[in-house]
Formats: sequence, C-alpha cells, structure tokens
Amino acid sequence: MSAIETAALTSLIRSRIQEEGPISFRDFMEMALYQPEQGYYTSCSEKLGKKGDYYTSPYLTKLFGWMVALQMEEMWQLMDCPAFTIIEYGAGTGLLCRDILSRLQQNQRMYEQLDYVIVEKNAGVRQRLPEKARWVESAADLSPITGCVLSNELLDNFSVHQVVMEDELMEVCVDYQEGFIEVMRPASPLLKDYLTQLNVALPKGYRAEIDLEAAEWIQTVGAILEKWFVLTIDYGYPSSGLYSRKDGTLVCYHQHKVNYDPYQHIGEQDITHHVNFSALDWWGRKAGLVCCGYTNQGWFLQGMGLTRCLQEMERDHQLSAGEGLWQMRTLLLEMGHRFKVLIQRKGVEKVFLSGLQFPQVLE
Repeated sequence: MSAIETAALTSLIRSRIQEEGPISFRDFMEMALYQPEQGYYTSCSEKLGKKGDYYTSPYLTKLFGWMVALQMEEMWQLMDCPAFTIIEYGAGTGLLCRDILSRLQQNQRMYEQLDYVIVEKNAGVRQRLPEKARWVESAADLSPITGCVLSNELLDNFSVHQVVMEDELMEVCVDYQEGFIEVMRPASPLLKDYLTQLNVALPKGYRAEIDLEAAEWIQTVGAILEKWFVLTIDYGYPSSGLYSRKDGTLVCYHQHKVNYDPYQHIGEQDITHHVNFSALDWWGRKAGLVCCGYTNQGWFLQGMGLTRCLQEMERDHQLSAGEGLWQMRTLLLEMGHRFKVLIQRKGVEKVFLSGLQFPQVLE
C-alpha cells in the first residue's frame, strides 16, 4: 500500500469521527483491516513471507495442510458418508486449501465426491483457488450437507471491542485530536453480558478484548449445520488464561516486527488478538455444537503423525534431515504451544479423533 493510500484511509477514519463523534475501537479496527480496497486485508499488498508481515503454518510447510487433511479423512471415515464437504472460512492465499487437496487426492473415493467450499471476504481469492475448490459469499446459501467447517488463523483478525475495568466496565473508543486518541464510555449491556455469561470478573485496571463477531460466527455456523465437525485453529486461550493478562492481547505486525500501537501504519499493518476458546465452546453449545476436545497445535500434529510423516519423507529423500528438523521444531515448538485446536461436532455421535489424543483442559 502506498503512502497516499495510507493517508487516504486515515483521512476516511478521521472524517467519520468528525461526523459521528468518537467511534468504538471495534469500528476503527474494522476500517483499518477491511475498508474496501484500502484496509490491510482488502488491499493488494503482500501479507505473507519475507516481503510481508508474518508467516503462517501453511506458508512454512505443506506438512501442516497434510496433517489437517488426514484429520478430515478420518472424519469422513467415521461419518460413513461417501460425499463430504469442507467449508474453509478465510482461505487467504489458498495455500492451506491446495495442501489439503493434494493430500486427499491419495484417497480417490473421498476425493471424487469431495466438495471444497471457500468463504472469504476478499473476492480476489477466487483467482488463486485450485480447480476442485469453489468460492461462495455465505455458507448459509449451501444445501444441508455433511462434512467439516475449517478455519485457520481466521478469528484472531475479527474486529473486537476493547474494554477497561474502572469503577465500572468502560468501552475504549477512538477520537481524533491532531492524532488518534482513546476515550472511554460506559460499556453497553451486550459487552457486560458477554463477560457475565463466561463468568469473568475483570479486575480493576485490566484491559481486555471482547469478540462479539466470533460468538456470532460460531452460532451461525452451528445453526446451518446438521451433520458436521467444526475445526478451529488459532492462537488464544480459554477464559482463565485470556483475562489474566492486565493489558489485553492486542498486537500488531508490520514487516515482521511486533508493536502494540494500532494507530500507526494504518492499513499497512495487521491488528490481531488472541481467541477466546471458552467463548467458542459456550456459544457453540447454544447452537447445538458439542465439544469433541481442545489441545495445542503441537499435540494435534503429533496425534496426526507429523513425526512419522517427516521420517518417511526424509527416508524417501523428499526432505533433507535439516529441513525436517527445522519444520518439526517450528510447527511443534515455536508455533505448537501458541496455537490451539478446538474441534466441535453436531449430529455426530461421540467419536475418537486422532488429533485429540493429547487433550488440554478448556475452562
């Protein structure tokens, strides 16, 4: 994004504030990330790799997508349904989609009747999808089908409200006075109810994020499903870990450098937060989803046989020993503890899933 485009987005946000008064931090974040053609995720600039701002597991190695594909294959076998649909929310560059499909091609019976559906805000992803995949605006438009809803590093970029506990719960809003500044206003009943339902008592002086969009998303997903799994991979914590952080979890990434100021590099930097997996479980249950289990990415990949797969690739000279060690260390250790995996089900009896062999407590 050029300096002119960045200035234009800043001016657009400033103009809205001048017309409406201070806006919620959630609305500021939404414009910074998703303003058509100007937001961070809706512009044409590179996001991944050396020229971008961060790396993701699919970008580092195809083995991540292969392990996810093996979990999908196991789900398909357990459900005993020839036709299987994968709905991936937030496909980004389509890397994960490609890797999953390349692995599932080895199962001809499943692959022939597989439908891979992409739900993505950025319509530009349509030009980057493999032939087997198709793009839709909303999963609600699909007929009742059997399969799995997948999201990888999606929810951490949903726009969030920020709150601070003072004498009462206050919401963070954004004003403009020769620069963006924060002002406080009493939090709405909706934000207070969010914390109440999760049994969270925020200590005085603590700042936190509240992701109403994620709660709405999981309920929408649950409402349209009949016989499905929901596989969510993201970085985050249960409520007990999330709200024990005094300054919240909001963080920004710009050219592979971390900062905590969302009011700089507007439209040029990623603004992200940690996902509340307790909230996904709680509001998912309200939509009929049952929690199969929760673990971290490292244990999930180990359960799916990542180490064995690496050894086989090294033996077949598809990977050098050094490459295999680096990929395993990155996926299992550097990313393995930060990223979590939640699997939910609806219309499916309780089953054993290999990716959940080493569960963690969700509270």
